[in-house]
Amino acid sequence: MATKIRLQRFGKKGKPFFHVVVADSRSPRDGKFIERLGSYNPNTNPATIEINFEKTLDWVNKGAQPTDTARAILSYKGVLYKKHLQGGVKKGALTTEQADAKFAAWLEAKGGQIEGKKDSLSASKGEAKKAALAAEAKKNADRAAAIALKNAPVEEVVEEEVVADEAPAAEVATEETVEETPAVEETAAVAEEAPVAEAPAAEESTEETKEEA
Repeated sequence: MATKIRLQRFGKKGKPFFHVVVADSRSPRDGKFIERLGSYNPNTNPATIEINFEKTLDWVNKGAQPTDTARAILSYKGVLYKKHLQGGVKKGALTTEQADAKFAAWLEAKGGQIEGKKDSLSASKGEAKKAALAAEAKKNADRAAAIALKNAPVEEVVEEEVVADEAPAAEVATEETVEETPAVEETAAVAEEAPVAEAPAAEESTEETKEEA
């Protein structure tokens, strides 16, 4: 029976995760499987991969063919490199001790790469967080400055000064009106007195006319 190592999809839409399984090559992708070897979660950075190393290596040695994605996962976890070293031991190119030493050195280097990537991601996240905080602080400062400028009583002070400057002028105008009022009254008094002064002359003219008659 031809077998394949492949991924079986689970999870909700937009956030899938996968089981790494051994299944009959004729079975549908998400159908019946022979054995589950591990899991693969691409939603994390770096991706989370958990497999049973010995079982997976055993199935690979038995001839199970991984799909392209499963091959990348097995290469990432060192299963295919371990198979390659074991082939060298069988051919006599390496001793078991040498193969084990090479594999241990590979695991150490791989672990260093993974840790370096995690540190780089953490640093990037820290810098992005600092930049976001700085942008938020600047935005808040600009907003506070705009509010302070809007609430500044500059226009009210100008209006008060204008009103204060115009008040004496109104008072002066009122005083001038008051001062002009007696002059009008004096003119009216002179106009009233004039006929009174001329009245006796008119009476004398009438008396003279009567005597001539």
